[in-house]
Amino acid sequence: MKITENRFDPSALTTKQLRELDRLSEAVLADERPALVGQEGVRMELPEPIFHLLVRVVRTMREGKAVVLLPESESMTTQAAADFLGVSRPFLVDLLEKGTIAHHKVGTHRRVYLKDLMEYQRQRDSRRRSTLDDLRRRVEAAGLYEKRIPTE
Repeated sequence: MKITENRFDPSALTTKQLRELDRLSEAVLADERPALVGQEGVRMELPEPIFHLLVRVVRTMREGKAVVLLPESESMTTQAAADFLGVSRPFLVDLLEKGTIAHHKVGTHRRVYLKDLMEYQRQRDSRRRSTLDDLRRRVEAAGLYEKRIPTE
């Protein structure tokens, strides 16, 4: 398996390793208490949130998708930050200059912490949901939304 500092690429998994992922996925369904067991046989039970995160990682890798682990304090370039948010770099730079997203400079280059991008993304998504909910309420109030599904 190709492993770089923060990225696990499952495309290089051997057939044997893929079978091990399958076995791990089956064990998850067996409803056993999740634990790590060291070479010396020392067993350490995993807290539920960590267990569920690891399950998600295994399932994602089993689907052939790469998994990237980054600390919230990871500093990203403006291009990487724009890619993360799915916006253009000029749009992101405009958000930085307006102070919408916190950033810092390394020399003359802007950098953005992952935690600040995630906070912006959370707020943006919340505003979008609120706007869509408001639009739905207005459409319903105007009688323009039919709740039943027509039958043919």
